[in-house]
Amino acid sequence: MTTAIIISFCILLLIAYIFDLTSSRTRIPSVILLLFLGWGVKQLSELIEIPIPDLTPLLPGLGTIGLILIVLEGSLELEFDKSKIPLIRKSFVVAFLPIFGLAFLLAWLFTWFYAYPFKDSLLNVIPFVVISSAIAIPSVKVQQQETKEFIIYESSFSDILGILFFNFIAFNKTITGLSFAWFGLDLLIMAAISFISILGLSLLLSKIDHHIKFAPIILLLILIYEATKIYNLPALLFILLFGLFLGNLDALKRFRFIEKLKPDELDQEVHKFKELISEGTFLVRAVFFLLFGYLMKTSEILNEDTILWALLIVAVIFIIRYVLLKLFSLPLRPILFIAPRGLITILLFLSILPEKSIPVVNKSLIIQVIILTALLMMIGLMLPNKNNLPVEEEVIKEATEPV
Repeated sequence: MTTAIIISFCILLLIAYIFDLTSSRTRIPSVILLLFLGWGVKQLSELIEIPIPDLTPLLPGLGTIGLILIVLEGSLELEFDKSKIPLIRKSFVVAFLPIFGLAFLLAWLFTWFYAYPFKDSLLNVIPFVVISSAIAIPSVKVQQQETKEFIIYESSFSDILGILFFNFIAFNKTITGLSFAWFGLDLLIMAAISFISILGLSLLLSKIDHHIKFAPIILLLILIYEATKIYNLPALLFILLFGLFLGNLDALKRFRFIEKLKPDELDQEVHKFKELISEGTFLVRAVFFLLFGYLMKTSEILNEDTILWALLIVAVIFIIRYVLLKLFSLPLRPILFIAPRGLITILLFLSILPEKSIPVVNKSLIIQVIILTALLMMIGLMLPNKNNLPVEEEVIKEATEPV
């Protein structure tokens, strides 16, 4: 039995790897294939009556580790300099406005239709307003650099702002001026913790001579993330800043204290660290979405009671996104379509206390919104766009153009 489980697990991950390899050509997001592969495994296991224990408790832990690795992987690839400030500003605003505008609109609709308490409605709709960096970032790996950078910044900001917003609503029984004061203090504390932790971890990375040096760094990252979460601090901000710091050592060499880290030698270690993070991210992401697909039920996917709400939510998401992209003169394709919901949506949904949940926001609605936004992203990536060709097509075009 153990041998069969190991063999099955290896085969599933190899199939996931094939999905990842082919997604740049097929334009089919690997997350859709992983979800339906997991769902197919569930149908097969039931058909041949293989007893499998309840795996639901594994989802939050896998999702948290996956979120950390995905944001870290994306931030390590970002180049930060003065020329990037307009792009960062636009990506922040495009991430910020939909989170609050969409959340209050959906909360008002649920309150109006079902007479739920507005605060409970607001808490329950926040999972729908956050872009999933776990799906968005891997999907733009072969896009042009500017598009890729915008999506990485936007989805990372969306994750951070969404979690901050969720925690603010969840942990404040009443919203007062004092609540905002404490919230501002939390941000300042997290900024200080991030600064100290980043310098400490970077120094550790540059000083460790043992052949095992990256595992302790990753474990400390997860430890700091979870420890700061206990106090409701914006822990994901630390992960984003840590990745930006390591990924931009060359731009920071002018600061004296950076010299103590031996940036030239550290840069070589960072390159190896990036490779390890990419490998780990793939494995954790694949296992998470396979598991979530396995836990999906056919009745939840085809639930007629929630499909109209799912279609309405998705329509509002993309209408607001269209308006903002036009307002900031950003290219509609493919950016308009890259607004998937996924890992962070699931994590926030699972974090809602039973007494605060509302019946209309259930697993069926979550699954339908995730699948619909992923399908729209797939369509958007498949549409031809000569002004924003994927990297490999851009290279081919330049090579075949006459001099």
